[in-house]
Amino acid sequence: MPDALFDDARLAALYDPLDPDRSDLDAYVAIVDELGARRVLDVGCGTGTFACLVAQRGLDVVGVDPAGASLDVARTKPGAERVRWLHGDATALPPLQVDLATMTANVAQVFLTDDAWTATLRGVHDVLEPGGWLVLETRVPARRAWEGWVREVTTTRVEVPDVGPVESWTDLTDVSLPFVSFHDTTVLPDGTTLHSDSTLRFRERDEVETSLVACGFEVVDVRDAPDRPGREWVFVARRG
Repeated sequence: MPDALFDDARLAALYDPLDPDRSDLDAYVAIVDELGARRVLDVGCGTGTFACLVAQRGLDVVGVDPAGASLDVARTKPGAERVRWLHGDATALPPLQVDLATMTANVAQVFLTDDAWTATLRGVHDVLEPGGWLVLETRVPARRAWEGWVREVTTTRVEVPDVGPVESWTDLTDVSLPFVSFHDTTVLPDGTTLHSDSTLRFRERDEVETSLVACGFEVVDVRDAPDRPGREWVFVARRG
């Protein structure tokens, strides 16, 4: 089940205004060009920012996400009409074929069990053409990003158009590696308080590489995320 942060309509509508800087996606747009992709599957597309960016470049794009509220937001964005939006996940995709699949942001870390992660990788493998690419990112556990997921660091107050001032923050709730859990709080102008609980799995580099190979991929490159140097790995893998 998707977290309330993405599947509560009130929170999904605030996701982009509260986190407007998506310059992290520039590296993925560059990779699309580098690999010469023409048909892209965005796994865990969320509110659709990346899918729409790519579609506006004339590519055939499919965005899949289990959070219906996020997809509702995605469908309102410029270029959304050029994207095929699917409500679901990568384990039950309809017949399609792509030459690049992506998992941006924290998508690769939301799969907490080995079974869920393996099923996702196999689902992606099945829709990639031979020689097609999978590109994903994941945080480097040794950098302990969660130490900054505390209220005194994460509190923001944003004036959201047609809504008013919205305050939000994150509280770290549990660290039981490889699992890290946190709680998001959002306060609306009328005082309504919305909550969302999340857990991410922090996999080591060799664990990710081993899982990719086991699911039929060749790991061609592991890069430093340009927007978070030393803090994230970007895996570039090719379907055999």
